[in-house]
Amino acid sequence: MSRHQRPRQSVLRPRRLAAPPLRFFLPLSVLVTLLALMVLRGMANNEVFHDEKVAVSVDKTTVPKSVLEGGPVVDSRGDKQDAPVSYTVPDKTVVLTFDDGPSTDWTPKILDVLAKEHIQADFFVTGSMTTRNPALIRRIVAEGHEIGVHTYTHPDLALHNNMRLGWELGETQLALAGVAGIHSSLFRPPYSSTADALDDWSWPVTKEVGKDGYLVAFIDKDTDDWKRPGVNAIVKAAMPDLAGQGEMILLHDAGGNRAQTLAALPIIIDKLKAEGYTFKTIGQALGAGSANTKVTGSTLWAGKAFVWATSFSVGLMPWLVVVLAVVGVLVFSRFALMLVLSLIHVRRTRKPGFSWGAPVTGPVSVIVPAYNEQECIANTLLSLAASDHPIEVIVVDDGSSDDTAALVEEMDLPMVRLIRQPNSGKPAALNTGVAAASYDLIVMMDGDTVFEPATVRELVQPFGDARIGAVAGNAKVGNRDTLIGAWQHIEYVMGFNLDRRMYDVLDCMPTIPGAVGAFRREALHQVGGMSDDTLAEDTDVTMALHRAGWKIVYAENARAWTEAPGSMSQLWSQRYRWSYGTMQAMWKHRHAFFERGPGGRFGRIGLPFVALFMVFTPLLAPAIDIAMVYGVFFVDPYKSLLAWFAVLALQGFCAWWSFRLDREKAWYLITLPVQQVVYRVLMYMVLLQSWITALTGGRLRWQKLRRTGEVGLDVTTTEAVQS
Repeated sequence: MSRHQRPRQSVLRPRRLAAPPLRFFLPLSVLVTLLALMVLRGMANNEVFHDEKVAVSVDKTTVPKSVLEGGPVVDSRGDKQDAPVSYTVPDKTVVLTFDDGPSTDWTPKILDVLAKEHIQADFFVTGSMTTRNPALIRRIVAEGHEIGVHTYTHPDLALHNNMRLGWELGETQLALAGVAGIHSSLFRPPYSSTADALDDWSWPVTKEVGKDGYLVAFIDKDTDDWKRPGVNAIVKAAMPDLAGQGEMILLHDAGGNRAQTLAALPIIIDKLKAEGYTFKTIGQALGAGSANTKVTGSTLWAGKAFVWATSFSVGLMPWLVVVLAVVGVLVFSRFALMLVLSLIHVRRTRKPGFSWGAPVTGPVSVIVPAYNEQECIANTLLSLAASDHPIEVIVVDDGSSDDTAALVEEMDLPMVRLIRQPNSGKPAALNTGVAAASYDLIVMMDGDTVFEPATVRELVQPFGDARIGAVAGNAKVGNRDTLIGAWQHIEYVMGFNLDRRMYDVLDCMPTIPGAVGAFRREALHQVGGMSDDTLAEDTDVTMALHRAGWKIVYAENARAWTEAPGSMSQLWSQRYRWSYGTMQAMWKHRHAFFERGPGGRFGRIGLPFVALFMVFTPLLAPAIDIAMVYGVFFVDPYKSLLAWFAVLALQGFCAWWSFRLDREKAWYLITLPVQQVVYRVLMYMVLLQSWITALTGGRLRWQKLRRTGEVGLDVTTTEAVQS
């Protein structure tokens, strides 16, 4: 529907907006950020990138014999890449190591035991557990224990490439920096055991982390405590094979119920102490100093930012769940209301013998505001000339810079009057036409719209009821044979006309379309005519009429064919104006919520419906698609797709129902799946930018859409389906 340029002296002064590409930047950035936060939260909870696949042992042809026969600590750093060195734990020395933590359930209790025994140990932590339990990491460091890196999500790195390896180590180090201000030079691969278990798949991982400066710590004794074999079995497995032999013992402080580990730990300590063993960290045992290195500067702040973002994402998820629930309730509620109320509307208006009152046969004034409509104006006027109802046509040329006025004069149609005025905006052009109209019933249409012969007659019949002050017609897309046109055709039939049936039954019609609407002159005068306070003068005047006590209804057989925007850029511009104008109109008429009578009814029913279904739901609806993408890639692809397609199926049913009510061909619905996604994202971006424009005090100007004139008289005869 065409909009006109606003005058320079308008209350809403034009201001240049950002370049078109920037329109998409902020909204898309919000969506990408939201998805990134969900992934970050999934990483922290081991939902993302976490798998438990374990590589099957293969040959050991590439592993040096010295490593296979050496101690549990392997050094392949720097000049040792080609000749790695193994270190053993000194005799009568034990290194206690704990994997997979920290855990809020078991790590504090294990730390209590170690503190009581004055023992320091090594904790190989995962990044995900680190970000979730920062206080425990700080306690471990404060009590003199050593931290080792055990990856972020605990995958078997033998099954992944070096990029994944670097990511797992880097993110864990970021978490340690942010939580405790340290980095660690110790690394233990998940699912590893003794050094002699290294093979041709796992050895490259050890060499690669050596390049990054890590000592790789394997074990001497695996207690298998994670299997919970019993306290005695755990204690027995921890004992050295040879008396006095130094060893590195593997235990776990997370990953499940560790009650047996906790019970076995003091027994292990007592037994080994009784045999003359001392307990040290890896760094102490090797005489190399602590593996914990303090970090400062940008590294420290990068870690803090990472931990903050992770914590924020974890705290955000419950709110996202609430948002999804709210969106789901709103979407399903809207569908249910549309289906039920549209059926009520159809049964009422199509019942045999139904009429609004005495037939309306008197002549009608049709006002056509025109600004640079030379491509379309001839088709518009020829369609009106074929009207089966007596009319006068007033074309108000609003300062066109093309040949619009000349074409109207050249056609010289007997029922057409041409009024020229300086460019003043569409509301002013409509008011000029109303002032010049000869009759009390006034039809308004756009200069790019084509009426069927019966449109005017059908549009004015509801005025047989004296309570009705305005009538909304049935706007249809004429240029529907392109993909974008087909999408808008679905939107008009499903989103606009089905909505209008619902609003008609609820007696809270929010908008009379500019392409096809009718008014009583008395009603227009009562509300002061068309206002230029907002960019949606049609919505503005409709709300004003409700507050003045007039009824507004929908005439489904009053069909008008309009030329919809032919490109995504033009569609964006149109919807941007509509959404911003709707928000302006809602704000202007917000006091209706507190009024009595018909105005209060509209304020307490109509305004909330518009806010919920035309502003907030489209703004939040892309959360459905973000959740689907997240679910497909990181949770359960089958259930996620099933839920998404269930919503799409419901939308499809509503679309089919709306097409059936409008007697439209359903084959256009084959584009519905893509249309739904495109329109959800488009309306989200449009509404977000509208909110930003409103909150920052920005102003939009009227923008003229480029028309082609392809919607002509043939549309009314070949496309329209007669009742």
